[in-house]
Amino acid sequence: MSRVMIIGAGGVGNVVTQMCARIPGVFSEIVLASRTRKKCDAIAARVDGPVRTLQVDADNVGELTALLEVERPALVINVALPYQDLAIMDACLAVGVHYLDTANYETRDTAKFEYKWQWAYQDRFEMAGLTALLGSGFDPGATNVFTAYLAKHYLDEIRELDIIDINGGEHDYPFATNFNPEINIREVTAECRHWEQGGFVTTPALSTKARFTCPDDMGSFDIYCMYHEELESLTRFHPELRRARFWMSFSDSYLKHLEVLGNVGMTGIEPVEHDGHKIVPVQFLQTLLPDPAGLGSRTTGKTCIGCVARGIRDGEEKIFYIYNICDHQVCFAEVGSQAVSYTTGVSAMIGAKLILEDKWLRPGVWNLEQLDPDPFMENMNRYGLPWNVIELDSFEL
Repeated sequence: MSRVMIIGAGGVGNVVTQMCARIPGVFSEIVLASRTRKKCDAIAARVDGPVRTLQVDADNVGELTALLEVERPALVINVALPYQDLAIMDACLAVGVHYLDTANYETRDTAKFEYKWQWAYQDRFEMAGLTALLGSGFDPGATNVFTAYLAKHYLDEIRELDIIDINGGEHDYPFATNFNPEINIREVTAECRHWEQGGFVTTPALSTKARFTCPDDMGSFDIYCMYHEELESLTRFHPELRRARFWMSFSDSYLKHLEVLGNVGMTGIEPVEHDGHKIVPVQFLQTLLPDPAGLGSRTTGKTCIGCVARGIRDGEEKIFYIYNICDHQVCFAEVGSQAVSYTTGVSAMIGAKLILEDKWLRPGVWNLEQLDPDPFMENMNRYGLPWNVIELDSFEL
């Protein structure tokens, strides 16, 4: 039984808090903190069981450290913004607290997604006897575990990997994002990179398109090759990979709006002068767009996220597809959030649970594919993220 502190009160924070509260034998006390305490209070009101709420500026290492000194949690579950990862890691080191996040660190002034800043903490966390688990969401997170699971149980060697993220949801807004708009737009508009024959190949954003048919009669969707952070860790820890790509689905409406907004400068991340004030266009845009945390009640359809791995087993080429399908309305009925927040939040809870149960407790900084995938996969089935593995006769994108 352990006290945990959850930092971040958006859609994912809502899911993590509710899921942790259902397992008091592991998460005996929950503290929920955010810059805006009223958001924490609204989440706490939905939870069966006591959740204490606090205000904290997650950019301020001193303030974070002081709060952790008082609260003394066993683990911080960071579901705040990626810009704040290093500040929270520093505070955890200062006080002696284990750490978990769902997305890698990025700087505010450059849309560049790399683990190097967090991997640099390896020796410090190891010497302190603390665990830092990076990217324990769904993608990254469950997709890393999917890859490790296939490598452990289905393939002797993985040669090609395609991670495919389909969101078949409809919310009837002309334009909205399923998680933080600033982070989403920075990610989607960044240059595409995929792994090929020992190095990353760069292509223009959204320039490579394919068509993918989901299993279980979910339908077919246009998907676009883009860079996603798990490619960096998976190609490092699975050096046998000859090719690795990440794909995400987008509707024509989403892409047209994004194009127009980009053409008029609204997706920019550099400050501009307006009426005597410096503003960042994409941050201003975020204030105009629907709050992703409020999309759940009007979002229908399903997500289908998984990995297609081509490799060798017993000397023969084999192709396996491992995936999860999640229904937006079922998620909303359970926790009041859409499936994108649900899949991320449940995965974060599972990673935290495995640390606190000593199954993934290991001093140092780790990505999920470095750890035993089996307990994570077992917990996915137990806590609302059932998965399936099928063998494919062929696969081309």
